[in-house]
Amino acid sequence: MPKTSSRLLSLLSLLQTHRDWSGDELARRLEVTSRTVRRDIDRLRELGYPIHAAKGPSGGYRLGAGSRLPPLLFDDGQAVALALALRAAATGDAIGEDAARALATVRQVMPPRLRHRIDLLQVTAVRPPGAGGDALHVDTRLLTEVSRAVHAREELRFDYERTPGSGRQARRAQPHHLVTRCGHWYVIAWDPDRDDWRTFRLDRLHLRTPNGPRFTPRPLPGGDVAAFLTGRFRGTDGTTTDWPCRGEVVLGLPVQEVAPFVEDGIVEQLDSGHCRLVLGSWSWTGLAAALARFDTDIRVVGPPQLADAFAALAARCAHAAATAPPAPEAAAAQGDTEI
Repeated sequence: MPKTSSRLLSLLSLLQTHRDWSGDELARRLEVTSRTVRRDIDRLRELGYPIHAAKGPSGGYRLGAGSRLPPLLFDDGQAVALALALRAAATGDAIGEDAARALATVRQVMPPRLRHRIDLLQVTAVRPPGAGGDALHVDTRLLTEVSRAVHAREELRFDYERTPGSGRQARRAQPHHLVTRCGHWYVIAWDPDRDDWRTFRLDRLHLRTPNGPRFTPRPLPGGDVAAFLTGRFRGTDGTTTDWPCRGEVVLGLPVQEVAPFVEDGIVEQLDSGHCRLVLGSWSWTGLAAALARFDTDIRVVGPPQLADAFAALAARCAHAAATAPPAPEAAAAQGDTEI
């Protein structure tokens, strides 16, 4: 017979599969007697797990929702934060399935009031290529209020600070989606004053109460939340995720010295000392500057706009060098010569 602690965990795992279990079936699965099953059920109840019994020849058991969480000892705010983290993690590739299963387990034993709150939190997690798993820092109450407005289709009224120290501006928006990206929370919303879609960072948003009137949601351009936000961060209208400017060069470096620094770029080894790099950016000048950071010879493959951007950037850099004051050593040497 397995130890009591491991047997209790096995019993709890069976009860969390969303079905009724007869006492005889549980005893057979756990390889114990029906009497032992009844004692283990009582132990789980003492720990706070809401296990309901059904009448019948063999009896039956079902794990239900209780008035409080079992002995995980989370308060309401921690329980909602845990559900948020699991919901965001469930969109990842590495632990997505395990996170989804964990969320279902936590949700099942939550009191109805908490279950309702997390059901309103329909979150999309957007992780750009090369992005790490940064922590998502934002007030849980703010997340809950914004999520409730998204669910209820109520206009948000808030003060917004675009950049730190820029001051707050009164804004209003029709929230459509709550999104995570690179360690930050965003709300994708329609701005009726600007007649366009906007993304607002939640840590820069200060809600006013009450909310505005209800609105009829409009379709998101492209229909895909992740693609829309990725496109917006890449300077497009959100209907495409590709960079507006993409070019190809040959660098005088081996591929292993380039690959760690290009995120979603494509690197191809040509020989031991050269590689081909295809990279995108929000502008041709920005792309040329990103490529110029590699301390090596660069040969432009295409397109012509990238070559023109390199020429403009070179002229700008030459002008900056010509107008810079001489270094102190140079000035001292020049003074000595004049004397």
